[in-house]
Amino acid sequence: MASSSEPNDIDEQLMSFEKLDRASPDLWPEQLSSVSDFMSALRSPMSPKSPPKWMAELEKDDIDMLQEFGSLTTANLLEKVRGLQNLAYQLGLDESREMTRGKFLNILGNGKLFGS
Repeated sequence: MASSSEPNDIDEQLMSFEKLDRASPDLWPEQLSSVSDFMSALRSPMSPKSPPKWMAELEKDDIDMLQEFGSLTTANLLEKVRGLQNLAYQLGLDESREMTRGKFLNILGNGKLFGS
């Protein structure tokens, strides 16, 4: 049977006293282009003629949804995500039920699509 001092020995062996300074240029020497693009878009005033690249394909509804999510607290955001997960689960159950119903009613046929 193992002695009670073994876990402490392992903890001591795994202990690291290395200090990581986040300001060090050695940690992240390369510049990520997508991050710098995003940061420059945040710093510069947005003009309606030239939106940032990441906003080019967004519609007004998408932007409104992003602003809504951005204004939520962490707890409210988690609640929203839980609601979306529950909705996705419920949709999966409904789809499964309808596929089973279609199978029993022989709506799907024998694998041929549209008489081909």
